[in-house]
Amino acid sequence: MTEPSTSTPPVCSYEGSDYQQSFWEAGQRQYEDAVEAIALQRLLPPKGELLLELGAGAGRNTPRYGGYKRVVLLDYSRTQLLQARERLGDNPRYTYVAADVYRLPFVTSLFDGATMIRTLHHMAEPGLALQSVRRVLAQDAVFILEFANKRNLKAVFRYLSGKQAWNPFSPEQVEFAALNFDFHPKTIRRLLAQNDFKIERQLAVSYFRVGWLKQHLPLGFLVGLDSALQWTGAFAQYSPSVFTRAKAIGTAPAEHPQGFFACPVCGAALAESASSQTCPGCGNLWEYSEGIYDFRIKPVA
Repeated sequence: MTEPSTSTPPVCSYEGSDYQQSFWEAGQRQYEDAVEAIALQRLLPPKGELLLELGAGAGRNTPRYGGYKRVVLLDYSRTQLLQARERLGDNPRYTYVAADVYRLPFVTSLFDGATMIRTLHHMAEPGLALQSVRRVLAQDAVFILEFANKRNLKAVFRYLSGKQAWNPFSPEQVEFAALNFDFHPKTIRRLLAQNDFKIERQLAVSYFRVGWLKQHLPLGFLVGLDSALQWTGAFAQYSPSVFTRAKAIGTAPAEHPQGFFACPVCGAALAESASSQTCPGCGNLWEYSEGIYDFRIKPVA
């Protein structure tokens, strides 16, 4: 389902979806979940201050960020964040924010870490999304990005055998379903560099995302084999999923950022309080209810 967002590309919303239950729990995705956990453990620093989890959904990965003192779960879907709160409990380490990745409601250079797992593939304008993420990261912050790889082995074989029209070797992204994109690794590397990120490490993940293999081979065997092959992402990326660890580079801000929230429309500073508030700069009302800050820009009727 898509929803328009003022002056930004269309947004993919999981509002009202049971994605966590239907896709992950009932969808036999134990293999994918396990190998992604291994990749995160290998790439994410063991500790940090403030982490932004972009596309947090129902909080599947959030417990894996235990080394950070505080984690901000951000998702466009409010119902996904409600599921995350129910899943994680009222832990003061967690802050829940409903917002658009293209218009992040935070002051500049706030976070010393960020993750974006299974989220970029919903971005029609990945460069704009990465630009937005870079703005809210401090210099030398670590950014863990996962993206769906169009140059995966299955796509290559299908293309070479004539069963697939689109070219997995070409740089442009492919939209295989509405607001679902696969990206070429070289394109992602270029976009990261253009937005002041320096890649430190890449892992090739989920090589064995094949129904027959998952049904006929032991889970532990597949996970162990995938774990042993993830290092191949350093020189070639032919897996369905690629994990990248990048560092935010560029000029450091003159002063440490003051405040926490910023209006996603005009950029004015906003209070970090458990209540709804009206922006002093543009007059927009930003609501707070059930433990969730809602900074989604309402579509124009």
